[in-house]
Amino acid sequence: MDGVELQILWSNLIGIVSEQARALQRIAFSPIVREAGDLANGLFDEKARMVAQAVTGTPGHINSLAAAASNLLAHTDMTELKPGDVLITNDPWMSAGHFFDITILSPIFRGDRIIAYAGSTIHHSDIGGYGIGSGARDIHEEGLWIPVMKLYEQGRPNKTLFDIIKRNVRTPDALMGDLGAQVSSGLIASERLNALCDRYGLDDIAELSQEIIERSEKATREAIRKLPSGTYHGASKFDVPGGEVIDLKTAVTVDAEAGEITIDFEGSSGPSAMGINVVPAYTHAYATFAIRSTLNPDLPNNAGSLAPIRIKLPDDCVVNARYPSPVNARHVVGMYVPFPILKALAQVVPDAVIAEGSGAVWTIQVQGRDAAGKPFTSSMFNYSGGMGARATKPGLSAICYPTGVSAVPVEVLEASYPIAFTCKELERGTGGTGRQPGGDGQRIGYRMRTNSPWLLNTIPSRLSNAPEGLFGGGDGAAGVFQINGENIVDTRKRQMQPDDEVFMITPGGGGYGAV
Repeated sequence: MDGVELQILWSNLIGIVSEQARALQRIAFSPIVREAGDLANGLFDEKARMVAQAVTGTPGHINSLAAAASNLLAHTDMTELKPGDVLITNDPWMSAGHFFDITILSPIFRGDRIIAYAGSTIHHSDIGGYGIGSGARDIHEEGLWIPVMKLYEQGRPNKTLFDIIKRNVRTPDALMGDLGAQVSSGLIASERLNALCDRYGLDDIAELSQEIIERSEKATREAIRKLPSGTYHGASKFDVPGGEVIDLKTAVTVDAEAGEITIDFEGSSGPSAMGINVVPAYTHAYATFAIRSTLNPDLPNNAGSLAPIRIKLPDDCVVNARYPSPVNARHVVGMYVPFPILKALAQVVPDAVIAEGSGAVWTIQVQGRDAAGKPFTSSMFNYSGGMGARATKPGLSAICYPTGVSAVPVEVLEASYPIAFTCKELERGTGGTGRQPGGDGQRIGYRMRTNSPWLLNTIPSRLSNAPEGLFGGGDGAAGVFQINGENIVDTRKRQMQPDDEVFMITPGGGGYGAV
């Protein structure tokens, strides 16, 4: 395909998925989607290969969505798909790793033929069950499990499924509104892709997608071939809710001749009794992100650029969750997956990696009744610590690598829920020292505006194992989590009193290089 023609068509595709994501954010009910951008949008060809992704989104969602399309279609009779059909699932092993992340896949028809699929995954405010915390003992305590089904059939809603979903969640209006936003974003993608085909005289996007995917894979393999072949090891240690310490170990094998990288997690911690286990698709999502962002971050992220990166997982491993392991707080471990990989890559591309950062976002969910007696359940809201320092720049403060989710503004949270913040500011000096210092964490305090007891689900990490510096850089500071001034380690769902105050300091990032 002519290079100029390809660039024009590629720009159109990026415009389509970006408009799809913007529409989803504008229409969504929940602050976690609307304000924080905890979402993913992708466009897939007729073979269910991801061709393009929106610029908005998290790596965990985007790269899980890349696998989800083929997983959904493998459980669907594709000969029975009709215009107006919309597929849905929140199966953790098919998509993004826990029940809160619901994936929607809409076939895009041109005439009577499917030419593509529009997909989206977003974090929903509630899915019933335990909530966003890590305290469930098996997956069936964690909420409503939606198998692969048709949410809409030929444009008509599946009333039975809608009724089941609404009856099993605490905030049905918010959840159904967010589902509607996902469906609407798929309709926009369908309209825009058909308009592109009309504009450029295309019957489908088969040739275009093949060209994009082949070029992306070739460019990724060429970037890998610049590395010396060999096996490089990295390890990361961190504590999670309840004080459990997790070890993640990786052996990163570079095959320069084939242009492939294999990441083996042998030696990592075994399964956890808490809901922090990570399904393979989510592990793969953050592992490939670490490689891609280090080697050639400007390349498109699609089926082609992901193909040369493979992972190997031991059978009994915290990052290879098996049924019926609890997984609701899988991000607490999953967001640490890049760090041992980056430590391994530091041995071959030291200027392209970063020191350890705070890791997983600190996630909070509150439930109860406000002063007027009206029930509330918040969507989760997140707070980040400091990012690890880079070779030539300091780490960013209150920015969480690798997720990229924004913090919901305090003003939005206070307007949406009966919460009152007592402080929110950077905690200076928490970043590690070094030639380039690590980013600082932040301090946050809040109370609930209620006259009755309320429930707190929260998931801090790195309360004892601080982020490590790199190449002689200093470690960042560990985090602090307190209730009424008392340090708390066991943060499973607890009942709180109206006057209780929650206070936390998120960890600082590690420094890079000796001073």
